[in-house]
Amino acid sequence: MRYKAHQYQDYATERILDTPYIALLLEMGLGKTVSTLTAIDLLLNEYFEAGRVLVIAPLRVAEDTWAREVEKWDHLKHLRISKVLGSAAVRRKALKADADLYVINRENVEWLVSEYGTKWPFDTVVIDELSSFKNHQSKRFRALRRIRPMVKRLIGLTGTPAPNGLMDLWAPVYLLDQGDRLGKTVTSFRDRYFVPGERDGHVVYKWHEKKEAQERIYEAISDIAVSMKAEDWLELPERIDRIVDIRLSPKAQELYEKLEEDLLIPFRDADVVASTAAVLSNKLLQMASGAVYDEDKGVKLIHDAKLDALEDIIEAANGKPVMVFYNFKHSLARIQQRFPQGRILRKGKDGTEDIRAWNNDEIPLLLLHPKSAGHGLNLQDSSCQTVVWFDQIWSLEEDQQANARVHRQGQTRRIVVMRLVAAGTIDEDAVAALERKASGQDALMDAVKARIERVKGS
Repeated sequence: MRYKAHQYQDYATERILDTPYIALLLEMGLGKTVSTLTAIDLLLNEYFEAGRVLVIAPLRVAEDTWAREVEKWDHLKHLRISKVLGSAAVRRKALKADADLYVINRENVEWLVSEYGTKWPFDTVVIDELSSFKNHQSKRFRALRRIRPMVKRLIGLTGTPAPNGLMDLWAPVYLLDQGDRLGKTVTSFRDRYFVPGERDGHVVYKWHEKKEAQERIYEAISDIAVSMKAEDWLELPERIDRIVDIRLSPKAQELYEKLEEDLLIPFRDADVVASTAAVLSNKLLQMASGAVYDEDKGVKLIHDAKLDALEDIIEAANGKPVMVFYNFKHSLARIQQRFPQGRILRKGKDGTEDIRAWNNDEIPLLLLHPKSAGHGLNLQDSSCQTVVWFDQIWSLEEDQQANARVHRQGQTRRIVVMRLVAAGTIDEDAVAALERKASGQDALMDAVKARIERVKGS
């Protein structure tokens, strides 16, 4: 296919060429991958400013997206990609291959750094989904931090630079400029832009932004960040968001309320911390979807109302493919039992084949987990117009990324996103938080505390 770059894609490519380390904070659907590949091709073959290029990406993206983009565009087909995936022996063989780009999944970054040590061979590094390096204590961040001085060019790609708040920015920006803009340590960053909030003894587990912190931080990184919103550039087909109100039977509603009360009563007079709230919320969301794990890891069935609603939606799709997002293993098992035609994305080459089959309308019902299908997958070429959220989640980032698998550049059809929301349950709180674009953690805590108060008053 002939590449006709949009104005914003030309701009992104130019900024990569002009800036040794840069973050492309481009929202989903703006073509970050092809813009980056175009710049890499120029750096390799015209400017001769890059020699050996490493791409770090989520596993599925490493397996499929980068190679598929190279194959898709005429001006990139000469680029050779080696996938550094699989067993250690296979990865070592891939590293010895004669290639232009070496693509590795982020889980193996620590291995790669230890493999080369001080003989790090990659002068150019692309981090696809830079926000996945937001944890400054993670092994993957520490590994890249060690070899960062040996990298001449670093390109970070993400549509969600601060998924849980400004605190998430320090580690990714450090990988770009080695601390020049936001501080050499996370402590100095916190001291400059935040004040301590909630504590547990001497441990601060919640920090609050100082006045104008956001403006000051964005100004500090503005020279190494390209930020664009999809709505300013793309003329996408309409996306319609619908709440499908799921009414439980009186018996199922009574069972849900009893289980919720039994779950929350022990916390009536206790301070609920974030970790406890997450566990409680997880249980409540499971129950709202129709089943919950008991103490023996068995599955206690509560209702089939969401399965019945999903059956109606699939029937109404009139044979067109339907994409369903689930969050719990027992939800997946129950969906597959009711709908044997449902398929999940497999790993490795099988997963690449699944993506091809989906985009060619060979899979009628695709079942995806938002964490495994949230970044980089191009699933917009099928005739799917219906996306269903069977389970509800708190993460705004995961929600946006998941929906953008089909509602993105290249989509020509109207997309309807349906959320199956069990009335009178915590589903309603989760969806309301997403609609407010609220911080997942804060909204989760508030919802659980409100439900505990309700139990206390009943």
